[in-house]
Amino acid sequence: MNEIIRLLDSVARDRNIDRELLVQDLELAMVSAARKHFNSELDDEFGCEIDRLGGSISLWRNTDEGTREVIPLEKLGRIPAQTAKQVMIQRFRENERVSLLEEFSKRQGELVTGVAQRYEGNALIVQLERAEGFMPKSEQIPGEQFQAGDRVRCILLDVRDAGSQVKIVMSRAHPDFIRRLFESEVPEVAERTIEIKAMSREPGFRTKLAVSSVDSKVDAVGACVGVRGSRIRNIVDELGGEKIDIVRWNESSQVLISNALKPAEVEEVSLCFELGRATIIVREDQLSLAIGRRGQNVRLAARLTGWDVDILTPPEFEKGLQTLQAAVKSVEGATDEMLDRMGALGMISVFDVEEIGEASLVAECGMTDELATQVVDACSDRAKIVAEEMQRDRTAAELLQAQEGAVVDALLGGGPAIPAAATDQQSESAADNILGLGPTNS
Repeated sequence: MNEIIRLLDSVARDRNIDRELLVQDLELAMVSAARKHFNSELDDEFGCEIDRLGGSISLWRNTDEGTREVIPLEKLGRIPAQTAKQVMIQRFRENERVSLLEEFSKRQGELVTGVAQRYEGNALIVQLERAEGFMPKSEQIPGEQFQAGDRVRCILLDVRDAGSQVKIVMSRAHPDFIRRLFESEVPEVAERTIEIKAMSREPGFRTKLAVSSVDSKVDAVGACVGVRGSRIRNIVDELGGEKIDIVRWNESSQVLISNALKPAEVEEVSLCFELGRATIIVREDQLSLAIGRRGQNVRLAARLTGWDVDILTPPEFEKGLQTLQAAVKSVEGATDEMLDRMGALGMISVFDVEEIGEASLVAECGMTDELATQVVDACSDRAKIVAEEMQRDRTAAELLQAQEGAVVDALLGGGPAIPAAATDQQSESAADNILGLGPTNS
């Protein structure tokens, strides 16, 4: 009978199940077998006890007289033995499911390493120690593919009880995956000497982190980058070349937004707390850098800082201020001091005043209710005119772009011919400008 104890110990060790639970399951299985053999439906008619040290099994039947009738195991036969086997397997699987659920629930959010097994649909199946996890398409890095046997590092995103099994959801696209990678590569982050204050990510493309140090002797950005970029390089390699911008955290929103928009150089930051919007002024040569490819840089900076970010060049900024000034000054009773207070509140255009409304003008700018209403009405009227002008400019620019494209196609023989009755002189001038020939002297 010691063989039974050895088997139970082996199962308990391999499947990380409490040995006592396995013993109790075996006792229940033997009771089920006895009930099957005697065609009994009474729950308390039979009993079983297994010696925890020697492994001997005692099976009995409770009689009406209150005594126990010992049942030899050999008497049960094959069919009850098969019943006992099925009950044991079912109970063992249930115990293993509960064990997996408890173990991986405690590890939720941890960085783990597994082995890629296969793809089921778009989901990647990964072997994790004694369980399988799956990574949905939404949690994978776009464009990343694994082969069977490849090492996969990810985080345990979620653990779900799905009835007969445990579903372990993993992720490489979640922002916390970046956080765990920094904790594994940068000891100062793991020790909380350096804190990751904020993070924004577009998986597979770019990530921005704002970091700060609780120790003035430790440079947060330098520690995360490492000597000659060794630490950040390991993380970038793990992410398949995803760009990572590490910026210095600052409690001042203006400084933080300037840092978040790097590598672009910011001239000025104007905050409007009423709208939760930051207006950034950058030079013309920094505009495309601040916006980033397909707006990625400004989009990630907005998520990192929690502000809506608008980027303007100095001429655009000045034009908006002049339009606002003209609209406000057209109202009798409005003063320069009121205009200055509006600017301090981040109102830099007639659209801002229209959106914010009278309440803030009365509370913050010292206007009366009547004056505030007149100022908002004046700005609203001017906003409609500006919107129409912007629409006309946009339409004209689109038309010019279409005409220039048609001219180029015609010159290269790659498009429909332009009718001779059309603007021949304009087409010739546009072609000269495109080809850099300048005006033709007759």
